[in-house]
Amino acid sequence: PDIFSDIFSRAWFKLLHRDMGPKVRYLGPEVPEEELIWQDPVPLGNSDYDIVALKESISNSELTITEMVETAWSSASTFRSSDMRGGANGARIRLQPQISWLANKPDQLSRILDILEKLSIKHGASVADTIVLAGNVGIEKASGIPVPFLPGRGDACAEQTDAKSFDVLEPLSDGFRNYLKQNYSVSPEEMMLD
Repeated sequence: PDIFSDIFSRAWFKLLHRDMGPKVRYLGPEVPEEELIWQDPVPLGNSDYDIVALKESISNSELTITEMVETAWSSASTFRSSDMRGGANGARIRLQPQISWLANKPDQLSRILDILEKLSIKHGASVADTIVLAGNVGIEKASGIPVPFLPGRGDACAEQTDAKSFDVLEPLSDGFRNYLKQNYSVSPEEMMLD
């Protein structure tokens, strides 16, 4: 009975809390200490690094504007406001299954992540912050307009990622990247509007 009670309590808790997003959004004295993988845990990121120096390193890297912006978009575009899943925090784009999604151009992504991960280590920033900041640098280079940036994203590891549950976030289409996973009878833009 104790085992059944524990299993039932966990299932009931997940049923009632799944759409609340990460545990950091929970309030009150009854927030469990345990981190559960379905909460998509992300450790706190460092925000005490020289953002200007990291921006300069990104800007001087071999990455093109398109590569910087595409990678940041790929990382952020999985976010769902309905249950607060996905997004750039956690840098799960560098983990399975996201690193293999066709929409993310896996061969190109691996090369870009290799560059950004080295820069993140050099500057003491998370990979998640480095990806987002690279997107900002790309937009700033293309537009000449400064883009605000707030540091502090963390990097999730494979053990903190339920890869199977992330499969449902894989894009079938993306109107911003003119991407279709397969040949549908409508354009990516029409699917985006739908």
